[in-house]
Amino acid sequence: MKKTLRMLLLVLVLCLGLVMPAAACMADMAGVLNEREVTELETMIDEIRTRQKFDIAILTVSEEDIPSVQEYADDIYDGADMGYGETRDGVLLVVDLKSSECYMSTKGYGITVFTDAGIQYVGQQMRPELADGDFAGAFRTFATLCDDFITQARNGQPYDVDTLPKEPLSLIWIPVAIVIAFVIVGGMKKQLKTVRFQAKADDYVKAGSMNIVDNQEWFLYQNIVKTEKPKDNDKSSGGSSTHTSSSGSTHGGGGFKF
Repeated sequence: MKKTLRMLLLVLVLCLGLVMPAAACMADMAGVLNEREVTELETMIDEIRTRQKFDIAILTVSEEDIPSVQEYADDIYDGADMGYGETRDGVLLVVDLKSSECYMSTKGYGITVFTDAGIQYVGQQMRPELADGDFAGAFRTFATLCDDFITQARNGQPYDVDTLPKEPLSLIWIPVAIVIAFVIVGGMKKQLKTVRFQAKADDYVKAGSMNIVDNQEWFLYQNIVKTEKPKDNDKSSGGSSTHTSSSGSTHGGGGFKF
């Protein structure tokens, strides 16, 4: 509890926006970002927060032993009174540098914006940069994805299991696809044989091989088999799971390692 209180005091000092109901806060990133990177990231996040009316915050922890990053993130979110509006809409990303673990705590509309599948997708996009120590790049990726996810949710279809963003095709595959296409088409061309157009079907029938004396069609019967289409009753494959924080608030969220 003392560790949580100390971190809470740090957040209160470093987050200038906490004097307002909705705030986007940035700590000093525990030394992982330089002053210029912090300023650029603060400007980027503040613009998204103001435009989207949605709180976004990032907090790194390097010296504390955190038994549960989830509980830690939830307590910081609630204790610092984060979130936009009456429902405290927002997301807090906590990065524990000691355990190489991240956790996204969501609240209010943030639970709708970031589904369980969506959070894992965000983690996948950030993981390479985090693993390489490029925290500035990882946090820019996080902010950009937050903007995209909020917009998608406001359009009525939050990113989820079947609607996650499509991965862009790498440019390296374009020349590869062209070469493969030439090889396939070339092979098919070699198999073609020269033919001439025939005006009558008689030219395709061997003389004397067909002699039709009578032609009739008889309808005998038909069988119709109806099978009910199975219903998709699996409701656990999408959406956002929730839990209750130590202060009694409802949070969504999820974590990932790097």
